[in-house]
Amino acid sequence: MPLNQGALRLRSLNEPIPAPANNSTVLPYGLGRSYGDSCLNDNNFVIPVAGFDNFISFNASTGVLRAEAGVSLASILATFVPKGWFLPVSPGTKFVTLGGAIANDIHGKNHHVAGTFGRHVERFELLRSTGDRLICSPTENTELFKATIAGLGLTGLITWVDLKLIPIKSPYLDTETIKFRNLDEFFDISRESDERFEYSVSWVDCTTEGDGLGRGLFMAGNFSQSTKPSKRPNLSIPFPCEAPGWLLNSLFMKSFNTLYYNKQFNRVAKGLTHYEPFFYPLDAILNWNKMYGKRGFFQYQLVVPFESDRGIIKEIFARITKSKRASFLAVLKTFGDVASPGMLSFPRKGVTLALDFPNDGQPTLDLMNQLDSVVFQAGGALYAAKDARMSPASFLSSYPRVEEFKRFIDPAFSSSFWRRVTE
Repeated sequence: MPLNQGALRLRSLNEPIPAPANNSTVLPYGLGRSYGDSCLNDNNFVIPVAGFDNFISFNASTGVLRAEAGVSLASILATFVPKGWFLPVSPGTKFVTLGGAIANDIHGKNHHVAGTFGRHVERFELLRSTGDRLICSPTENTELFKATIAGLGLTGLITWVDLKLIPIKSPYLDTETIKFRNLDEFFDISRESDERFEYSVSWVDCTTEGDGLGRGLFMAGNFSQSTKPSKRPNLSIPFPCEAPGWLLNSLFMKSFNTLYYNKQFNRVAKGLTHYEPFFYPLDAILNWNKMYGKRGFFQYQLVVPFESDRGIIKEIFARITKSKRASFLAVLKTFGDVASPGMLSFPRKGVTLALDFPNDGQPTLDLMNQLDSVVFQAGGALYAAKDARMSPASFLSSYPRVEEFKRFIDPAFSSSFWRRVTE
């Protein structure tokens, strides 16, 4: 992906946004963990915000934290988990900023209970290129509040955020891992588990066919009520080198998936698990993207509605299996019927599947185009934060409120993603 962007650096969040030269545009930039180009602004400018990472205040009676938008989720966890507080919603990595979490309206393993991150944001200050500073909340500048949540950083620069944390008694979760033989078993387990567990997600094998289509491991948990201390796991193991391209062939993928599926002997395994490996398994492997080699990979996340025969999601798995371009890291989950305030929010009631496809050039793009056709015919959507190739038509199909959203874009703000999907 081409990248030729400059940086407009603010000395303080109290100063106005500097005007870029030659009618260029700007875009807030946090920790750069988006998989596609939603955080890039090629041939223009970004405003780095990760350095603005101060806590401003915390109300221990309500759990409301006010912090600058550059504060990372990792910093919040390191500071507040020992005090008995946790994030209301967390993605699969803690290395994202508060501003980025709002801009992409991140979701997590508890969507069926808590919805998206934006539902737990009580207010924020938005700095516009005009110099205006607007307090946005469900009752103040309400429409701009809704546009900024999942607004991809296009409505202005978030300076500070009020986020409501949740109380916990322990950094450990009571967990349950269940082996399921196919997609039908997944849906049955998920329906039953959602009534017992706040957090759930599944790893799925994309190399199997027939009766074993979509087999995998269903992982669920609740924060433990036990206050018994236990040793924190030792994390952060670096991936040693870039994997050679020939390694990621269909035979290797199938062997890896089979070994991972069979790592658990019993059908059900229960345990006490620290929150870090439960929520952030990939954060423990530094530079894990190197396993895909120099060619890299595409992240592809979809959501499709529930349907009684489960035929849509089965067709998607069948096409992936037939292509022999399976993913190491296929994650399957159900979204609940918990609406987000964000105009362009991705989660909606249905089934979501996140995949990593090794970049084999046109054959990989052809496969994703095939999957697009199934997704959109079913009334589904793709996740903008993880996209690097969807078309303008696909974007409009995924986010029908685009025209409404455009009214709230700051005219000095843009991104590589936005130009790709709207011009």
